[in-house]
Amino acid sequence: MDIDSLFSVRGRVALVTGGSAGIGRMIASGLAAAGARVYICARNAEKVARAAAQIEGEVIGLAADVSTVEGIARLVEQVSAREGALHILVNNAGTLTDATIDAFSEDQWDSVIDLNLKSPFFLVQKLLPLLRAGGTAERPAAVINIGSVGALKIGPREVYSYQAAKGAIHWLTKSLAKKLAPENITVNVIAPGFFESDMTVITDDAMRKMVEGAVPRGRTGTPEDVAGAAIYLASRAGAYVTGSVIAVEGGLSI
Repeated sequence: MDIDSLFSVRGRVALVTGGSAGIGRMIASGLAAAGARVYICARNAEKVARAAAQIEGEVIGLAADVSTVEGIARLVEQVSAREGALHILVNNAGTLTDATIDAFSEDQWDSVIDLNLKSPFFLVQKLLPLLRAGGTAERPAAVINIGSVGALKIGPREVYSYQAAKGAIHWLTKSLAKKLAPENITVNVIAPGFFESDMTVITDDAMRKMVEGAVPRGRTGTPEDVAGAAIYLASRAGAYVTGSVIAVEGGLSI
C-alpha cells in the first residue's frame, strides 16, 4: 500500500463554490496546498480574484452567481472551456438569515433555500459530463456538499430556512450518492460546527466562552480540520465512502 498516494489529490481538478472566504476558502487552500488545481467562485469579481492571488498553489478565481440556474450555466461554461474533466466539486456557497418566527419573511426563506439547496443540485446536474470524465472505478470523482451541525442539532438561533436547507442537503446527498455511485462519482457531506468566518463571528470574550464551552473538544474549528476532511473524501482513501455525513464539529452535536 502506497501511503503517500493514498491521501493525495495532486494533479486533480477541483471547483469550490463560495471559495473566496470562510469554510470554502479553508477547503480551497487545503486542496491547493495538497497539489490540486483549484477553481474558486464568488459573486464579486474583485474579491474572488484577490482571494485566488492570496491562496498558495494553483488557484483560479471565477466570478459567478450560483444562486440562479442561469448563473450556474455560465460558471459551467467557464470551467468547461478550461477543463475536460472535474475530479472534485465542493458545493459550499451558502447564506443564512436570522429572524423570529413571527417576522420570518418569504424572501428570507426563498433566498436561503435557493442558494443552499437548489444550487448544489443544479451544479451537480450541469457538471455531470465533467464529473463523469473525471471519475474511474479506482479514483471516483468526488462531490462534497457542505451541510451543517445545524442539521444535526437545533441551536439557539432562529434560522429556519437555513436548518431546513441543510437538513435537506444531507438527504439529497444520499439520493445523489445512490444514483451516481455506479458512474464512479461519490457524493458526501461535511457538516461543520462552529468555524469562525464572515458568517459566524465571535463578538466578545463572553461569546467565545459560551461557544467553546458547548463543544466537547473545547475550541472552534480550524482550517486544517475541515480541509483535512475534504482531502480525505477527495483522495483514494475516501473512494469507498459515499452517501455519508461527516460531522466536523468537535462533538457539538452529541
